[in-house]
Amino acid sequence: MAVSLAKGQKVDLTKGNPGLSKLIVGLGWDTNRYDGGHDFDLDAAAFLLAGNGKVSNDADFVFYGNLKHASGSVEHMGDNLTGAGDGDDEQIKVDLSKVPANIEKIGFTVTIYESDVRNQNFGQVDNAYIHIMDEANNTELIRYDLGEDFSIETAVVVGELYRNNGQWKFNAIGSGFQGGLKALCQNYGVNV
Repeated sequence: MAVSLAKGQKVDLTKGNPGLSKLIVGLGWDTNRYDGGHDFDLDAAAFLLAGNGKVSNDADFVFYGNLKHASGSVEHMGDNLTGAGDGDDEQIKVDLSKVPANIEKIGFTVTIYESDVRNQNFGQVDNAYIHIMDEANNTELIRYDLGEDFSIETAVVVGELYRNNGQWKFNAIGSGFQGGLKALCQNYGVNV
């Protein structure tokens, strides 16, 4: 049974799951209160971060425009342009055994594509979640439902995997940003 987290909670991922290395990080959402004539295109991304909380280079940013990290440790499974349907809207695969030694954290984010042009924000999104699955047996290990009421934010840092004493843990963050993808990239040191 999956561990259900609240904002700010941290949980061991690999300590209680020896041999765990291949994960599927699934992100999902529904839209509400929006009738603006545009699809609601939310985009999941992963930032591979060094100890200073920044990317070492722009290639450490995995998203719809850079689907696979050079190490093979993080792979975005493709862009869902509408968010239609049940289940995960976007997925990112992570192979913990391939994460480069200089990477201390992997931050998972969701942004709204062209939010300023489409006049969209996370106040119009419901049922957003992140969950981590064991790819080997498709078992849900961790789930974090973002119950927070975001209003004007156009980007959210959902959570992060991080190293701690040789083990991997997950931190449920749920922190909103204004300024969309550009603001997140600047926060993590990606050149935009």
